[in-house]
Amino acid sequence: MVSRIWSTGINGIDGYALSCECFLSGGLPSFDVVGLPDAAVRESRERVRAAIKNCGFEFPMRRITVNLAPADTRKAGALYDLPILLSILAAGEQLCADFTETAFIGELSLDGRLRPVNGALPAAIAAQKNGMKRIFVPSENAEEAALSGGLEIIGCGTLGEVISILRGETPAVPAAASAHAADGGYEVDFADVKGQESAKRALEIAAAGGHNALLCGPPGSGKSMLAKRIPTILPDMTHAESLETTKIYSVAGLVCRERPLVSLRPFRSPHHTTSAVSLTGGGSDLHPGEVSLAHNGVLFLDELPEFSRQTLDVLRQPIEDGTVSISRSTGTVNYPCRFMLIGAMNPCPCGWFGHPSGRCTCSPNMVKNYAGRISGPMRDRFDLFVNVPEVSFNEISERSRAESSASIRERVNRARKIQSRRYAGTSAVCNAQLPAEMCDDVCELGSEEKEIVRAAFDRLGLTARSYSRLLKISRTIADLEGSEKIRKTHIAEALRFR
Repeated sequence: MVSRIWSTGINGIDGYALSCECFLSGGLPSFDVVGLPDAAVRESRERVRAAIKNCGFEFPMRRITVNLAPADTRKAGALYDLPILLSILAAGEQLCADFTETAFIGELSLDGRLRPVNGALPAAIAAQKNGMKRIFVPSENAEEAALSGGLEIIGCGTLGEVISILRGETPAVPAAASAHAADGGYEVDFADVKGQESAKRALEIAAAGGHNALLCGPPGSGKSMLAKRIPTILPDMTHAESLETTKIYSVAGLVCRERPLVSLRPFRSPHHTTSAVSLTGGGSDLHPGEVSLAHNGVLFLDELPEFSRQTLDVLRQPIEDGTVSISRSTGTVNYPCRFMLIGAMNPCPCGWFGHPSGRCTCSPNMVKNYAGRISGPMRDRFDLFVNVPEVSFNEISERSRAESSASIRERVNRARKIQSRRYAGTSAVCNAQLPAEMCDDVCELGSEEKEIVRAAFDRLGLTARSYSRLLKISRTIADLEGSEKIRKTHIAEALRFR
């Protein structure tokens, strides 16, 4: 007899319909799983065998063939344990139930308990898209899967609960997304930052237009402190952005079980010893990297020159395209990676180049080599170059609090609403993502403004990319002021940060 149980597979952050078929035949007893399984899927044979025996069922002493279709797609992870077990019981007629329009995912322990799996949210979304009416998931994944909406989520803690519900002995109680599913508020605020008004203004512009920024200043000037507070002034995440980011974290196994919905802008700060694979993603299981975990948020690279040039240069394509394609012998996946890139660096190896105290001990050649660790094309990816000077004693000792993140975010939100209306119907959501074909119309310049830009182009030696970024920054500054046209003052301020 052949049985078929529906499940879902995961490719990148998207799921697809998966059919788990089982055939029991005569011959020497064996247990084979086919359909390009990885090591975790092949090991499910032992988990399934033990769970069947420990839950009071009889393991068939026959030739068992389990096929995970489509057979030409690689299957990874332990989420297929439950459908494999149910297909064996159904094929051996030990379980008679209605499996139509029902999908199953879950890892089994040896005693039949269901353990949580990665990718529950994309699995639930895929099940709904493929016509399923309900999906059985481990209890710890129920709230996460319920974020998909429109699908009956049945959370179970043990195999016995699953069997009891399928037989109709116990009513199914669908899970609902918790009212506390979203993250709490930010723990940091721009009000904590003393001084640095110019740097704050630059980061407000960066947040309003989604621009990349490079902070440069001596040790202790507050570069990291400023960077960590950038998510607090970014616009609130839309529900679609939250779901997409949560899918990435779900696949990576980083979802908080208590608050599964990622509703705060991500802030990722990898160490400078990180590898290129850690940044972009990959490995044997094609996991998402830091660029994808920072999707819809901020990727902060502190001590930028300390990163290897090879590691930094792999960021060039993801920054431009907003997506990263990872190809290995085991397959190819695509992950989204739209993020703000914020870098921080000292002006020289000792950090005190140009300081009035004259404490810098670096030679001109050392300073030049230190800055040269960042390649020209990578440096060209930054829209704003922000000087973060040492904070004076009067600024540090000031008792009054600075402007809060909430008030800055109000201005950023107003600018983003203007951009949202402007780019309605396109793939762009902010000025940093302005399509090239719209640039001439959106960033139209008057004769006087054009002369300023022409002079800057010749004097600063701008490239075509940096020229385009200058126009986009000017457009963002105009949006912050509510101006329809780009004025000379907007270009002048944009040039100050180039």
